[in-house]
Amino acid sequence: MEAASSSDQYRSSSSSAGSPAATAATNRRYYFPRPGRPVSFEDSPDWGDDITAAPSSSSIHLASLASSAYPSPSPSIPEPSAAAPTFRERKVAGAALVWKELTVSVRDRRRAVKGSSGYALPGTLTVVMGPARSGKSTLLRAIAGRLHGAERVYGEVFVNGVKSPLPYGSYGYVNRDDVLIESLTVREMLYYSALLQLPGVFSSKKPVVDDAIAAMSLGDYADKLIGGHCFNKRLPTGERRRVSIARELVMRPHVLFIDEPLYHLDSVSALLLMVTLKKLASTGCTVIFTMYQSSTEVFGLFDRICLLSNGNTLFFGETLACLQHFSNAGFPCPIMQSPSDHFLRAINTDFDRIIAMCKNLQDDQGDFSSVSMDTAVAIRTLEATYKSSAEAASVESMIAKLTEKEGPSLKSKGRASDVARVGVLTWRSLVIMSRDWKYFWSRLVLYMLLALSIGTIFVDIGHSLSSVVVRVSAIFVFVSFVILLSVCGVPAHIDEMKIYNHEDANRHSGALAFLLGHFLSSIPFLFLVSISSSLVFYFMIGLRNEFNFLMYFIITIFMCLLANEALMMIVAYIWLETYKCTLTLLFLYVIMMLVAGYFRIREAMPSPVWSYPLSYISLHTYAVQGLVENEYVGTSFAVGATRTIPGVQAVQGSYDISSSTGAKWVNLLVLLLMAVGYRVVLYVLLRLDVRRHVRLGKVSWPSIHTGAAPK
Repeated sequence: MEAASSSDQYRSSSSSAGSPAATAATNRRYYFPRPGRPVSFEDSPDWGDDITAAPSSSSIHLASLASSAYPSPSPSIPEPSAAAPTFRERKVAGAALVWKELTVSVRDRRRAVKGSSGYALPGTLTVVMGPARSGKSTLLRAIAGRLHGAERVYGEVFVNGVKSPLPYGSYGYVNRDDVLIESLTVREMLYYSALLQLPGVFSSKKPVVDDAIAAMSLGDYADKLIGGHCFNKRLPTGERRRVSIARELVMRPHVLFIDEPLYHLDSVSALLLMVTLKKLASTGCTVIFTMYQSSTEVFGLFDRICLLSNGNTLFFGETLACLQHFSNAGFPCPIMQSPSDHFLRAINTDFDRIIAMCKNLQDDQGDFSSVSMDTAVAIRTLEATYKSSAEAASVESMIAKLTEKEGPSLKSKGRASDVARVGVLTWRSLVIMSRDWKYFWSRLVLYMLLALSIGTIFVDIGHSLSSVVVRVSAIFVFVSFVILLSVCGVPAHIDEMKIYNHEDANRHSGALAFLLGHFLSSIPFLFLVSISSSLVFYFMIGLRNEFNFLMYFIITIFMCLLANEALMMIVAYIWLETYKCTLTLLFLYVIMMLVAGYFRIREAMPSPVWSYPLSYISLHTYAVQGLVENEYVGTSFAVGATRTIPGVQAVQGSYDISSSTGAKWVNLLVLLLMAVGYRVVLYVLLRLDVRRHVRLGKVSWPSIHTGAAPK
């Protein structure tokens, strides 16, 4: 009787809060979609990018939602400006996704997802909700086929009734963190993304970009810089999230996966974004996303909800049915409480610690000890209630219907050629490097100041025998600090590697195209840095005043920087953190300086470790040795009135060099091989995807099993 009375009480409260008739009388505080016949892939229109459809009557528009979903005292949602392009609703053939008994286990045999079943239909918003560490993101990645190396999948995933992975171009995946290029505008960011993803000529990408901008309501920000810590103005967080989603829309995907679309968004930005996604889904796209918590207005936009806790599915079905499910299990939602808050309060085990802390606390409004809901009991009750409910039977029936026959198969879309990707990445990197002070402009200023400083310290040292040691010291100091000051480019390389990781995960780019594009784009900037700083240092020190010796000096500094750039990219890829990268590079540079043969001749150093192999892999060794040979091989110094000694003999007291005229070219060749070799090492690391597959020294690869999950 008590359960029945509480259920009846819940029905009355939920109907008063959620029914269309009641909400009209109370200024429509909540919006819930009308329950209707389930949609299957048979109801989806055929794929056609050029089919323009008029807005349907069931579409949700910003203006109508702002006027009907809020009470009058609430601030209204701003309407899109007239300058913003109108979104041309193109019908998209969404895909019907089904996951059946999906279980994901990680390396330690812990099951992050346990036997989850559900479906997502075209034209709908399907949300996977649950507390932290409940398996939301893992389930989303399992459905999309993007699991990490240490995760194993058991179960089946169907696409339009066919057991097959989603082909390239048929889906888009948006990560939780926004990985954007700060020195590009929104339009440029999307345009370069379209060039990397889509085949065809450059001009054909502009309409696609315009549609993506209009679809995500980015018209007012299309020509503004994305910005970040190196710019005064930063694009608002909500708009940055929209750009991340729009980047995936340039492919016009059938299915869109979004991990935490409302991550770090305020309530207004969250509602605006969800209304935009609702409008996007109304064109036929299948939208699946994860969410930790939402407001009541946002919750009302969901079509279906999959509720997880500790990997267990506590409910799957329509949003209103989820409210009824909690009421039937004995946990009705209070009238003035948000449904998502109520769900998380009931299934989040972290609340047990809060209850334990507040047992004996009281405040002016009551006693905290009255809050005594055991979340473990609630989770078991909800799970048992769902397994025996009509909703679970309905899900099984719908899954059987969607998998009993094959629907239209999704075909892989064409992609840009490798040559086109190299060209796009090269040009994009040139644009970024020319705008971003973190890459080379700050280094150019520092190198000029360094050259002036060293030049003024060692100016007018003359060409006598006594000046040899001082001149060699000046060359060593210049080379050492040119390499050392390169650490100011670490943040730029970390950003570059993050962009690559994101684009490679979405198959927008590849390791070879990325490395070639970065290499080609860095050449003019590195050469500019080399020639500007070398000219100042060379003539202030008073080195040999001949063009061929000057060019060798410049090329040696250029090769040294070219090799050092590859070394910095390797370290940036390994750590992806500014502090760790800087610390690692400084340690390597100091070791290279110590074994370069300046402080102690290489032959006199201990052979194990210091002389071999460290002195042979040091950039400083070959750069300094080549520059000293360039300056002193073929020269002589007068000793007394009649005697002279060769320059090599004069230098050997402080630095060991070869007397051969071709020795300096060998050192230059070694620097070139190091520049190539470091990039080959980086290519191997990128191709093997070491960061994802290596965990605690173990290599594990993702695998899919269609059998039953281990007990």
